[in-house]
Amino acid sequence: MNVFRILGDLSHLLAMFLLLGKIWRSKSCAGISGKSQILFALVFTTRYLDLVSNFISIYNTVMKVVFLLCAYTTVYMIYWKFRKTFDSENDTFRLEFLLVPVIGLSFLVNYSYAPTEVLWTFSIYLESVAILPQLFMISKTGEAETITTHYLFFLGLYRALYLANWIWRYQTENFYDQISVVSGVVQTIFYCDFFYLYVTKGRHCPKSLDTLWYSSWSEAGSRLIPSAAYLDGGGTNQWESYLCTDKRTGRGLLTDLVGKII
Repeated sequence: MNVFRILGDLSHLLAMFLLLGKIWRSKSCAGISGKSQILFALVFTTRYLDLVSNFISIYNTVMKVVFLLCAYTTVYMIYWKFRKTFDSENDTFRLEFLLVPVIGLSFLVNYSYAPTEVLWTFSIYLESVAILPQLFMISKTGEAETITTHYLFFLGLYRALYLANWIWRYQTENFYDQISVVSGVVQTIFYCDFFYLYVTKGRHCPKSLDTLWYSSWSEAGSRLIPSAAYLDGGGTNQWESYLCTDKRTGRGLLTDLVGKII
């Protein structure tokens, strides 16, 4: 185990704790996609079926248990404990668009047709796209709380650190897992624009990530993206871009948080 793997796991844990803490402190799951959290719970369930039968290390076992507990606790809070605050009207990403191709790919491209191996492969492919309902929800509502952006940042950082981990293992152990690497690259790409916004805009205006507003192309200009209404089948073929507004000055900072990926 190397430092990139450990830092990646810690970043992943921090992201999950931030999300759970946000829900618990505010007694609300507003702005959080329950569908993304269901997908993450499914990812951990299908990946860690060997939790009892295959012992690797205490560290490995503890991390598996914590990930499972965090994932299902988040789902419980969204759909049961704080279900009255859940924004189901905007959490409308159609999961079959992800599940059907991921299931098909799991049977077509894997290392073995053993049930546990197919399920592990399914979990790797699904994790690479599980965040899309959350990003789509942000694109549709046009807003995201600061703590949600921190959650997304540390999730993206976790994947970036795992890419470094795979490079390190290839150099030092001559180990290469094609399925994990390709899926990890795809997942990291989904976060690239968000990384840029978080690092550059967040540094110059700390409050600029508090709210993301829609702005028409004629007002904001620059790179264009389809509106959430169009992507959700609403029939509105309007092109829009995101405007990150600094509440102190009212000045807009153009972003395209999820435009190029959904």
